[in-house]
Amino acid sequence: MNFSRLSVYQPYMLSLFRLVTGLLLLQYGVAKIFKFPALSYFANPPPLIMAAGTLELILGALLVLGLFTRIVAFILSGEMAFAYFLGHMFKSPEPVFLPLNNGGTAAILFCFACFYLWVAGGGAVSVDAALEKRNKDDQFDSENLQQVAK
Repeated sequence: MNFSRLSVYQPYMLSLFRLVTGLLLLQYGVAKIFKFPALSYFANPPPLIMAAGTLELILGALLVLGLFTRIVAFILSGEMAFAYFLGHMFKSPEPVFLPLNNGGTAAILFCFACFYLWVAGGGAVSVDAALEKRNKDDQFDSENLQQVAK
């Protein structure tokens, strides 16, 4: 089987991956900060959870847009690693290493999804890509003007 023809869709699938990852993180921020939907485990969150919710709300929205994708994804990757170790692995006196037993599967997956986005960028359909294209067009226009002026 030859799947090489699918590679033409890679930048668009990367954008879809970024969008879905951002939406999923954004929902946690909305639930923690705005209490929507009302979830019992986010009813009275401690300040650390509220700080995490603020990051997920703001940076999740930026990830959805694809704005500052790499730095946003790097910060979120670190937050998710922190969430796994502090909120799942070491939440009891005895560390619970297996994610199935400590409820940390989503945190690990978000950590590595964001880590991948830090390396790969936002994809073809993102504000970052539009800004980069505009900068290249502006640079090309200024080079053409310099050639005409000579």
